[in-house]
Amino acid sequence: MKTGSKAFERARKKAETILKDPEKTRKIVDSAINKASTIKTTSQFQEISGKFQALVRMIRSYINKEYREIPWQTIVLGITAIVYFVTPFDAIFDLIPLLGFADDVAILTAVFSSINHELDKFIQWENERVAETEPEGISAVEADFEEVQEG
Repeated sequence: MKTGSKAFERARKKAETILKDPEKTRKIVDSAINKASTIKTTSQFQEISGKFQALVRMIRSYINKEYREIPWQTIVLGITAIVYFVTPFDAIFDLIPLLGFADDVAILTAVFSSINHELDKFIQWENERVAETEPEGISAVEADFEEVQEG
């Protein structure tokens, strides 16, 4: 993904540094979640909220060494987008009403477009893990329920 934004380039450099320290990565992700919860009502952010949440989960799984089948460039782009998102003084200051988050949403949207395939693979991996941890015997319970209804 190419961008001419100096703010984005600074965020990318910071992301590469942050990724070397899992604790710093956790803190920046937590900051992004906090910021997202304060602006989640804006229509711009609502449109990308699902992808944002998936990105956060993917990064957490990566730093927790649960999900490592992801290209380095993808994880760097994801952290870059989050760093850009939490930085109040980016291309358009977040303090400006209505416009402040427009550039953040644009950057997040561009990153999601660039890493969409990897996000989809992560979501599939996540769904498979959930399926594996579901308790067995659900069908037996359903069968017992059907017998009770018939009788």
